[in-house]
Parts: sequence; C-alpha cells; structure tokens
Amino acid sequence: MKEQTHKFMEEFKAFAMRGNVVDMAVGIIIGGAFGKIVSSVVSDIIMPPIGVLVGGVKFTDLKLTLKGASTDPVTGKVLEAVYLNYGQFLQTTFDFLIIAFSVFLMVKTMRKMQQKEEVKQEAAAPAPQPTKEEQLLTEIRDLLKERK
Repeated sequence: MKEQTHKFMEEFKAFAMRGNVVDMAVGIIIGGAFGKIVSSVVSDIIMPPIGVLVGGVKFTDLKLTLKGASTDPVTGKVLEAVYLNYGQFLQTTFDFLIIAFSVFLMVKTMRKMQQKEEVKQEAAAPAPQPTKEEQLLTEIRDLLKERK
C-alpha cells in the first residue's frame, strides 16, 4: 500500500511539474487577473459614458419584474420580488466581448512577433551543408559537364 501511494505521488509530481501544466496554470492565473481588469475597464470606464449617452441608464440596474414583492396574508411574512436581471446580462456580455477582442489583439501581436523572430532566426542560420551523397552527385555532375 505504501509503495502504491509513493508511486502515485511520483506520477502526480511528474505530471504537475511538466512545463505545459505549469504554463497552463500561470496562464489561468494571469487570465483571471486580466479578466478582472477588463471587467473594471468595462464597468467603470466604458459603460458610464454609454449610460449617459442613452439617457443616464446604469446597465446593471436594468431588470424586468416578473413578480412584485408581496406579503403572505397568513404569516405576514414579506415575499421578495422576482426579477429578470437582463442589465447584468448585458454588462457581462460587454465584458466578454471586450475580453475576447483584447485576447484576439494580444494573440495577433504575439504571432507577428513570433513570425518576425522565426524569420530572423532563419536568416541568421547558416546554410545547411550538403550531405556526402549530395557532394558526390555534384562532383559526378561536374565531371559529366567537363566531358561534353
């Protein structure tokens, strides 16, 4: 049993310490923080002017009352109203669209940078040396040209 536990822990350690798993974890953490920043930009910077342009509306406050608040006649207990919070949905949709667009721009920029680096590396790389077979075939070709 102890040996199985040790083997399991070794397998888990090998899995968890692989580069791509660690990279993925870092990406998730940074993505979460990036999402919060973009949500703040949307809700605190972009949406207030849009709300002013459409008549002072704060999107998160938009809701449709499905059932108003009431009092239970038997117990006297107050029953809460039921709302359809479509404004919060709009806010979340704007957040998503801006995050998706930001990630798109970031990935596009990174691809361009990576392509430039690859071109730079290809230009700097020395020309590959011909194999012995290619050298021999070149010599044979040259000898045949000389005979003609």
